[in-house]
Amino acid sequence: MKIKNLFVVIIIFISASIYSQKKELVKLTYEQSQEIEFFRKIKNKTNVKEYITANKNSIKIGDTLVIGKPTSSESSTRTNTAAAGRSNFGIARSKSRTVNKKTFEFIKMGRPAGFGSIMTAMRGEAAIMAGNNFSGDIVIVKEMKAYHKGSKKKPLYVVMVLGEINGRAFGINKYLSVMNTELSIETGEILLKNRKMTREEAIRKLKESKELLDLNVITKKEYDDLMKKLKPIIINN
Repeated sequence: MKIKNLFVVIIIFISASIYSQKKELVKLTYEQSQEIEFFRKIKNKTNVKEYITANKNSIKIGDTLVIGKPTSSESSTRTNTAAAGRSNFGIARSKSRTVNKKTFEFIKMGRPAGFGSIMTAMRGEAAIMAGNNFSGDIVIVKEMKAYHKGSKKKPLYVVMVLGEINGRAFGINKYLSVMNTELSIETGEILLKNRKMTREEAIRKLKESKELLDLNVITKKEYDDLMKKLKPIIINN
């Protein structure tokens, strides 16, 4: 009987190990995340150790990133009421002021589905997005997970959990969550160290250099050297 129970425990352990292996990707590329033959085999919340972006930049667990600038804003109206006159029947006057607060569109406070996020959703409130005060902060990638954009027949996107570089908490929150890694990089909300130049950026840089050459601001040799550096980026991307 004991041997039978031990056998069952071993089977469960092996099954759990296989399951956990399927729930982790050593590397995920942007191309794979859009390829149906690949993404339909991936489960939601699959751990990702390294993500290769559309522009061939690598993000790994433990990497340091920089928070860029917010691309969204929240509006709130504050109303101040004051009584005019000396009697209890004085006229009440109110003054309203609309306050616009810059926020991040893809970076939220807390974990993607942490306790705070769950409570906020239960109250029917919108997620609390990170504010402008986080711009320029250096953060460390603590976790990356792949999610489907709906059903398993939809492409994947990567969610990152970020921690402070010194191990402290972001106020009452311990982490920040980047709800779409690719879009956060594209919009400049997340800045990568040693980021590779995109094809569009290379073309723009070359055009600017040609104008500087025509104005005799740079030499022909400087322009040719830059051409050699940028040409592979423009042709191969």
